[in-house]
Amino acid sequence: MTGNGAAAGVASAQELAERALQLSRADGAVVLVDESSAANLRWANNTLTTNGVAEGRTVTVISTVNGGQGTSAAVLSRSGVDRDTIEDLVRASEQAARDAGPAEDAQPLAGPEAAGAGGSAWQDAPATTSIDVFSSFAPELGEAFDAARAAGRLLFGFASHSMTSTYLATSAGLRLKHDQPNGTLELNAKSADFARSAWAGAYTKDFADVDVQALGTQLAQRLDWQKRRIELPAGRYETLLPPSAVADLSIFMLLVASARDAADGRTVFSAPRGEGSGNGTKVGSRIGIEGLRLWSDPSAPGLEAAPFNIARYSSGSQSVFDNGLALEPVDWVRDGVLERLVTTRHSAAATGLPLAPPGDNLLMEGSGGADAPGLEEMTRSTDRGLLLTCLWYIREVDPQSLLLTGLTRDGVYLVEGGEVTGVVNNFRFNESPVDLLGRIAEMGRREQCLPREWTDYFTRTAMPPLRIGDFNMSSVSKAS
Repeated sequence: MTGNGAAAGVASAQELAERALQLSRADGAVVLVDESSAANLRWANNTLTTNGVAEGRTVTVISTVNGGQGTSAAVLSRSGVDRDTIEDLVRASEQAARDAGPAEDAQPLAGPEAAGAGGSAWQDAPATTSIDVFSSFAPELGEAFDAARAAGRLLFGFASHSMTSTYLATSAGLRLKHDQPNGTLELNAKSADFARSAWAGAYTKDFADVDVQALGTQLAQRLDWQKRRIELPAGRYETLLPPSAVADLSIFMLLVASARDAADGRTVFSAPRGEGSGNGTKVGSRIGIEGLRLWSDPSAPGLEAAPFNIARYSSGSQSVFDNGLALEPVDWVRDGVLERLVTTRHSAAATGLPLAPPGDNLLMEGSGGADAPGLEEMTRSTDRGLLLTCLWYIREVDPQSLLLTGLTRDGVYLVEGGEVTGVVNNFRFNESPVDLLGRIAEMGRREQCLPREWTDYFTRTAMPPLRIGDFNMSSVSKAS
């Protein structure tokens, strides 16, 4: 028995991966086994309502088949796979690869020499989580309930923690493992009559660093601000974007930062004919203010992610052939200049750009670094403007400019003379996050945050608050 000491009759993740490779008749094979566990708490009206735990396993087999026209590939994933059913998955993957056409991104599978370092040892058992992850958080939440109840407020919310161990094996001899924790907290405070609502969120690896009292105090203050309501028309306003909103907009940039799509003229990072770096992209061009840095780093403290590439499908931004490649820190924007775009080995060769697989975290910082002001300080230095809580329902309008539209939510506040004087109506906005990079009037201090729009997909971010002098609130929204 390898690895995790599974009970008799239950194959370990390592055993399933090795068995799949032994069974494979394809020219190449990649096997990913994800062992996951999750725990959650839910509360409403200042009372815990539910808690739960869950475990699961998903096996992904990627088969590659060489042919006269090139190499084809197919990806199949299933849950509930064991020793008796793994062969069915392998055979289905092989047949799908034979039925597929040649893959444009075909490359030799990564072997040990190209692998990412770090992570856990292949033979280690999967990491797990349990309800015990909330051992310090739950009592503090109870104290927050008591404080809210005494003040006539209601708390609602959800806390979730998961741990996923990914085992990656290839027919080229690669054996890698990574344990990924992921914790999110969303906390809503409402007035007793439900007329006022405020939101706060946090990302955490283990809930040991979540300050429930501070979040509760922040929400209480925001509900107090909402006692005075002011109606404002649509227009361009000086606007303070909190880190959560900045993260939501920045993630959109990373998701469309495919070098291949840019070189084909399909994105905001495509260069007009005769401009840019000569490969059809804006790499090397200034897109932001001086001092601005946007980057990914798998070893970023508090936001650690897989040190090797994990790809369960191929697209303009990733390739299943690149599974296991080492991931290094990469600056997407440095000193306001577009430094890199996302590349696979195939698109890097086609565009002449360096290899840069997508990262699983995203950070932004200005020249002020840790000495930059926080959101509260930026609010106190605002003569007249809007302070947002978060954005939601964000959608792309125009890919050529990355024009986005979306709504404000859970509190838009009017700041006058450095003080919040009331809450205003919600708005629909129309802005391009790339265009905003060049219109930043002030960048605050970077902090770890939870992107509200991307909570289920992309959680590891650290962003500064931003001051935008003319943020476009295109219309008044009736959303509450």
